[in-house]
Amino acid sequence: MSSSGTGASVKDGAQHIRAVRDGRAVYLDGQLVHDVTTHSAYRNAVASAARMYDHQARPENLERMTFDLGNGRRVSRAWQLPGSYAEMVERRKALVEWAELSCGFLGRSPDHVASSVCGQYMGIEVFEAHDPKRAAAFRDWFEQVRRDDVFLTYVINNVQGDRSKAFGSQGPGAEDMIARIVDEDSGGITIRGAKLFATSAIMANEIFVGSGQPLQRGEEHLAFSCALPMNAKGMKMLSRKSFEATATSEYDNPLSWRFDENDALIFFDDVKVPWERVFHYRSTDMCRAQLHDTPAHVYQNYQAQIRLSVKLRFLVGLARGIAETIGTVNFPPVRETLGKLASQAAVIEGMVLGMEAGGYHRGPYWLPNKHLLYAAQVQSQEMYPQVITAIRELAGGALLMLPSSARDFGNPELERIIDLTQVSPAMSGRDRVKLLKLCWDAVGSEFASRHLQYEMFYAGGQYVTRGHSYRTYDWERATGLAAALTDLYRLEDSVAAPGRAA
Repeated sequence: MSSSGTGASVKDGAQHIRAVRDGRAVYLDGQLVHDVTTHSAYRNAVASAARMYDHQARPENLERMTFDLGNGRRVSRAWQLPGSYAEMVERRKALVEWAELSCGFLGRSPDHVASSVCGQYMGIEVFEAHDPKRAAAFRDWFEQVRRDDVFLTYVINNVQGDRSKAFGSQGPGAEDMIARIVDEDSGGITIRGAKLFATSAIMANEIFVGSGQPLQRGEEHLAFSCALPMNAKGMKMLSRKSFEATATSEYDNPLSWRFDENDALIFFDDVKVPWERVFHYRSTDMCRAQLHDTPAHVYQNYQAQIRLSVKLRFLVGLARGIAETIGTVNFPPVRETLGKLASQAAVIEGMVLGMEAGGYHRGPYWLPNKHLLYAAQVQSQEMYPQVITAIRELAGGALLMLPSSARDFGNPELERIIDLTQVSPAMSGRDRVKLLKLCWDAVGSEFASRHLQYEMFYAGGQYVTRGHSYRTYDWERATGLAAALTDLYRLEDSVAAPGRAA
């Protein structure tokens, strides 16, 4: 543990990197990766996660970024359970500061799943009503991962399979497609099958396993939640293509070079989960209740909107930089576009502030306003593709006229041509290329395409978020306005009244 010269014990980056060297089974391109902290496909992303812990451990940042758990132990404010509006604001400011380190491009940063399990803990009575033993297991686990400032990821989605069929009825040969309970004994349960999407699993410490999608009667074997270390015996991570591995250089791919958090399919090959890490099992309704009857779903998505507000601010700043670089910033249509982009970013940031100010107490805890959260999700799912398109339109052909790589500058003849052709009223030719390379990595590269897909669907399809918005809106208050007005008059009175003179 780092002391940071203050006498306080707090997690830092070096400690996190040591913990990730745990023998986890990550597979990429058909090969087992033995150490993600040094492998060219993952090392910079792991270092970016470590940087977040280094940032919180600096003496000048401790009070803002961490809070005291007692006995001199300080942990990230992601683990804080706000008891008031003021404490929620304090926590959010720390999360914003963390998100700024990646410009919002680490979607599954350590504060995301920490927020989810904090929300579950805030609703511990839901667990207790279901099974006091499982509730005790969850409480003990929560207190341990909170004390150790653990980087958690989760898998709460099932493999798509045949969407026309229920998860538990995929047909012969598909029994192990979705993670299920295949055995249980006095020591725990054994699970086999797959779960999605293990974003950031390559650099996390532990994984929470649950079901965020509805299950039905007869699918009790698919219904459980638990937690496992990333090196659990029999657990395999099948990594998607690494954008970090194909990044040409830091100059050419500044975002994918360091912020490719990766996504993975997790396959549980007869993984034994001890009872002290099983939080419920064989209850399809408890799968729903764990996330939705507790504040978990609200709290994790509140964090996501905080992170997205930073990402949108970065993208809007990038759009302004592009306009200045190519000399169009004073064109009225360009200013109109920038004004719209600025308003879109402000809408999400303002809704985050509104969630907090319009929050409410659940027992001792202060929670964000549910409807404003889900309304923000609906807006941001539609907004993100619009923002990306607007930036591409502002840049135009400038994104297509870039040197093949930084190595072109190492050739004196090519460097001369680049200097002659990469002209900007605001900066040198090489700085123009640098900014436009950043822009391409943010809006046009394969890395950028993954982020577009992520922001559109991480919370589910639009019908899902719109459904949450419908569920949580105060319809009685809205329809009551029309009802109150129509109660003021009757048809009979208008029929009997003298007609107005022509």
